[in-house]
Amino acid sequence: MRRVAAVTAAMLLSLAVLTGCGASIPADPDGALDRIDGGVLRVGASPSDGLVVLDAPSGADPVSGPLPDLIAGFAAGRDARVRWTVGSEEDLVAALESGDLDVAVGGMTDDTPWSDRVSVTRGYTGIPGAAGRPVVVLLPLGENGLQSALEAYLDAEVGP
Repeated sequence: MRRVAAVTAAMLLSLAVLTGCGASIPADPDGALDRIDGGVLRVGASPSDGLVVLDAPSGADPVSGPLPDLIAGFAAGRDARVRWTVGSEEDLVAALESGDLDVAVGGMTDDTPWSDRVSVTRGYTGIPGAAGRPVVVLLPLGENGLQSALEAYLDAEVGP
């Protein structure tokens, strides 16, 4: 019993220290969520039937479809504009790693081969056009605040 009380006291002290230091959990080491709020969400898109369609009509976004619509909704909720970059999955992963993109969308699923290089959201089967596949969004490693906010938005919009 004494040991449990000591461990509990240590955990509470650690939490108080972190709170006093202004630390927020989950954290974004590169400040992605703070930068996006009221700013620009940099999104990479790779074409995928039923999910991401490339189309560049004059004056419109270069992409459309259920995934771009979801990302645009997330950005709007954070008072952010979306800046799109179109590329292959490999190019988008490299841009996430270098910090040039905040998120990437396409036909990636929860068994993506990129999970050793970037962070991957939970799989969402309820996205229109997903055809029951667990579709994921890719993010830079470590941007946990951004990932948590995006997953909360996706949970509310399409279900966990």
